[in-house]
Parts: sequence; structure tokens; C-alpha cells
Amino acid sequence: MEVTRPWKQLILRALESSSHLQRSSYFQLATVGSNGRPSNRTVCFKGFLEDSDNIQIHTDKRRRKFEELKCHPFAEICWYFTDSWEQFRINGRVDVIDGSNSDPVKLQIREKSWLACSMELRLQYLASNPGLPCPSEQPQHFKLDPSTGPLDTFCLLILDPDQVDYVNLKSNQRLRFISRLSDNGEKFWTSEKINP
Repeated sequence: MEVTRPWKQLILRALESSSHLQRSSYFQLATVGSNGRPSNRTVCFKGFLEDSDNIQIHTDKRRRKFEELKCHPFAEICWYFTDSWEQFRINGRVDVIDGSNSDPVKLQIREKSWLACSMELRLQYLASNPGLPCPSEQPQHFKLDPSTGPLDTFCLLILDPDQVDYVNLKSNQRLRFISRLSDNGEKFWTSEKINP
């Protein structure tokens, strides 16, 4: 059966019904580590890219996932909504957009995403390198002009889903959504009910 982004409607509904829970905007992002092993962490959902399926995530380019995605641009999200007992596993290719990107449209999207961040979040990109030992001296206090564009350490990740596995544990329902390309190159989604 041919469908248009029905999984996205399920996520939007789950987000709306869980909007009172701050934790509902966090999910796990798994990548392939440099050693070929899974590498997983919790990240924050930064919205869908305009009118698309693409999921936005921010990261510091000094973090391990930046290099992992540069080498292996595929990832999987696992997103669980505790109140509704819904799980989404979303596979796809990740576009890594940092300041060295040559596409002016992507750089504009990165800047727009940066400017949508709170000042507190932006200041985190000025901090010491993540993952390194903490210096023993007092923490530094940084200042940043609110109108300044993205710092070099700021990176936008855009996951373009190609498969979504949805499980509703309350209703014992499971659906698999798979994207395909039509003859004219447009993306469309098919879905099938599968055993939980």
C-alpha cells in the first residue's frame, strides 16, 4: 500500500501527547564506531527540517559521532514515549553540515538552526573539548554576541529516514514503513503490519 509519511504523523501525535514531559524530546542515536562497533548516545530532537521527513540534531564537531558519521553516514534512532508506550526505530543516512560545507543552502539551514538555539546552549560550543580530562582550574565564563553566526564547533546533523519501525506496546501493534523512489525519482513510503 502506498502512503505519504504516515510514521511522521504518529511521531507528531506522540510528541503532542507527551509535550508535558521534557524527556520526550530526547532519543538514542546509534552510529558505527571507528572500530566497527555500535556507538550509542542520547541526543535532543531539534525538529523536522521544514516540510520534510528529515530529523535535525545538533552536535559539537569535536564529539566522536562527528567523525563516525563522516566515515559511516548511516545511523539509527530509537525513540520511546513512556506515556503512550510507543517506540520508533528510524534508520537513515545522516548529512553532516559543519562550517566547511560548500553548499550555501545547507550553510543557511545550519545558521538558522544555530540562531534558534538558546544562548545557554550556544555557549556550550565554546567550552573545553568534550571527552578530555577536566582542567583543575576554575571554569571559564564565556560571552557571545547573540547575533554572531554559528561557531566552528557547531554542527548540524540531518537524518534522512529510509525505514521506520513503529511499535505500540499498549495496542500490541507493529508497523514497518519503508521509503522507495518512484520512476520519476520522488520518495514515497509503503507500510506493512508485522508481528510485534
